[in-house]
Amino acid sequence: MQVTETLNEGLKRGYAITVTAAELDAKVVEKLKEAQPTIEMKGFRKGKVPMALLRKQYGQRLMGESMQEAIDGALSSHLESTGDRPAAQPEMKMTDENWKEGDDVNVDVSYEKLPTIEEVDFSKIKLERMVVKADADSVKEALDSLAESPQAVTYEPKKTQAKKDDQVVLDFVGKVDGEPFEGGAAEDYPLVIGSNSFIPGFEDGLLKVKAGDEKDVEVTFPADYQAENLAGKVAVFSCKIKSVNGAKKPALDDELAKKFGAEDLEGLKTQITERLEAEYSGASRAIAKRALLDALDKNVKFDLPASLVEAEAGQIAHQLWHEDNPEVEGHDHPEITPTKEHNELAERRVKLGLLLADIGQKADVKVTDQEMTQAIMNQARQYPGQERQFFEFVQQNAQFRQQLQAPLFEDKVVDHIFEAAAVKDKEVSKEDLQKAVEKLEEE
Repeated sequence: MQVTETLNEGLKRGYAITVTAAELDAKVVEKLKEAQPTIEMKGFRKGKVPMALLRKQYGQRLMGESMQEAIDGALSSHLESTGDRPAAQPEMKMTDENWKEGDDVNVDVSYEKLPTIEEVDFSKIKLERMVVKADADSVKEALDSLAESPQAVTYEPKKTQAKKDDQVVLDFVGKVDGEPFEGGAAEDYPLVIGSNSFIPGFEDGLLKVKAGDEKDVEVTFPADYQAENLAGKVAVFSCKIKSVNGAKKPALDDELAKKFGAEDLEGLKTQITERLEAEYSGASRAIAKRALLDALDKNVKFDLPASLVEAEAGQIAHQLWHEDNPEVEGHDHPEITPTKEHNELAERRVKLGLLLADIGQKADVKVTDQEMTQAIMNQARQYPGQERQFFEFVQQNAQFRQQLQAPLFEDKVVDHIFEAAAVKDKEVSKEDLQKAVEKLEEE
């Protein structure tokens, strides 16, 4: 077997692999000898079938297997000896289209290898991390927001007409074409006007009602309503108003705190402070991470596999095109050509992806089973009632598991770099942090 280099340009590599006819034949004979003891054929005892008959019966199939194994083995041995890591599956092509048994096999192999990335001195990376403390005004603002939430607000009867944010307690019966429909009736139903919990138009129809009123409210079900028998239909709801209640904002006291699981008001304030500072810390980390990635992109240089950049640019262009044309759901659209901006973004993504992967590998960064399980559970919560089906989907879909694992791995690598980099904490105001977040979102 012979491997000859035909291309060595940047990251591109090409090789001509020759497997001689003698080598192939030897492999076929080896496979036949391995199988001979187990083969039965009419007229011969098990294991006693002559080699000539075995070759006639199985030789053609084994020749194909032997050819593939020989080429794969040659490539594998080559990669092991050179240390090359192909950026994508190597391309293989037989050069003799008229090949026949007894000929040597000649195959051209080409690939782009992943670049060699030099060690990065993280201590030379200087970063500033914004620190925000939850002040008394922010805690008070959060407390007021909790006091206005449906969980905290209470209602008391009022004699005036119902307005937005009032609670109307009513009996109702809905009919389509004069006939009641399933799920269209209720008694003593408490409905807050403006909550948008009913069919569009229903709550507006209850504005200005008073306790004791009876009113028919006509609405049209949305065309995409989940119950197909009601979608797009006109319905009339006959309503009896039991009471109209105005919202009563609770006092900021221990009783309010208990509604939110705290022992007293001070305990609730402590919880709010911790939650706010956790939110500030998360935003600050996102800003520092962007600054770190910018620094790595600017200061670390290495060649990029053109095939990866091209594929990434195409994906970016395709995704952005669909965002601009949401009415096109499939892929029946004109060819999308990446722009200069798409290519530049692709180069950054490929570069940082390869760099972080290399740093993580050298630092032996691992995503634990526990971390993966937690990520899967977090995703499953987005599908209430379908958690079991989601877990089964994850188990059967390796690509989706990789999609969940990738951001976990990246964040752990970023944390590893933060520990070694020169990171200086700077206390700033909530407003300064918000401005930095808005700037980040604009980029």
